[in-house]
Amino acid sequence: MALIRISEAARFLGVSDDTVRRWTEQGTLTALRDASGRRAVDGLELATHAQKLAQLPEDPKGGSSSARNRFVGLVTNVITDKVMAQVELQCGPFRVVSLMSSEAVRELGLEPGAVATAVVKATTVIIESSKGRATA
Repeated sequence: MALIRISEAARFLGVSDDTVRRWTEQGTLTALRDASGRRAVDGLELATHAQKLAQLPEDPKGGSSSARNRFVGLVTNVITDKVMAQVELQCGPFRVVSLMSSEAVRELGLEPGAVATAVVKATTVIIESSKGRATA
């Protein structure tokens, strides 16, 4: 189970630390303690909550734009078969999906609740975790 500190959870959701603390006090999120005794939340529970909060913005021009960006977020879903995998991240209000090898998913330790970064460049999405990088 990935534990995410309150301050990190706030950063991932785009809210204040106090908001995350309030959610734990209200029972919206479950407060836990990490190895250092700091308040934390379960990464999978946080990822599920991030999905509930996410609202994709509408493009005022009705089209799409290309960009080179890095999106840090939480893994919300991983579907694997023998060779390929689909990894879904919730990066603030943005849902990012990448296809990669099942081997890369295992090497990066990608699972629901894990923190990862989606690197978008042209038509390539690169997923990074603290364990390394995989190109889709």
